[in-house]
Amino acid sequence: MFKLMLICLAPVLPVMAQQKKIVRVEAEYDSASVAELYSTTRIGLKVKYADSSERRTAGLLGGDIRWNQVTVETPHGEVRNGVLQFSRNAARPDNYLLRLQVTFTDQPGKRWESGLQLPYLTGIRFRHYADSLKRGVHFYLNVEGVYNSGRIYPLDTARIRFTANHGQIIGQDLLIPATDTITREIRVTAVYRGDGAMGIETVIPVKQLPDDESLIKTESDVLQGTQKKKKRRQ
Repeated sequence: MFKLMLICLAPVLPVMAQQKKIVRVEAEYDSASVAELYSTTRIGLKVKYADSSERRTAGLLGGDIRWNQVTVETPHGEVRNGVLQFSRNAARPDNYLLRLQVTFTDQPGKRWESGLQLPYLTGIRFRHYADSLKRGVHFYLNVEGVYNSGRIYPLDTARIRFTANHGQIIGQDLLIPATDTITREIRVTAVYRGDGAMGIETVIPVKQLPDDESLIKTESDVLQGTQKKKKRRQ
């Protein structure tokens, strides 16, 4: 009877020895996925053990833990095969820190919590392509977003709302009629749609003098100038 018990337990002992104690799970996202603008990114998990060893998930981190062995749940979105789809609006109240609940198939009944800090907008700024606005010509309102990741990206009207005290906002362009001879400057406000408290203003001068066309040389002017130079050298 004693020998029979040893035979039955022998295959179990190596399995039990392989289940090392997990002390924490760390998560990170793919910085190349531009999570500043998009709501989909690959993620990876680092599993830290009590003996100071570490394992990683496959895919982004190139580890040996397959994603069919892991379940990740979050109130801010869902994770499938190492790809996170998240709701930016849902994550905003938590300062874009996603709460992850992680379980492993080889350790049923146990759950580990991990936080995943996503990049977020810290400020917006105007970056004009021209010093002044010409009457009757569309002026592009270029706004850049500065993120805590250190990256800067242009923002469009899906994220920015524009208003102006003169002229007309057309999409992301500012336009005043060519017949408007009164307006000297236009004050434009840009507000981030995700946070009404994040807004900026700029004052754009309206060009008063017409372009000096006398400075623009025609093809004949250029040819005449070249011929004159040749004669001088002779």
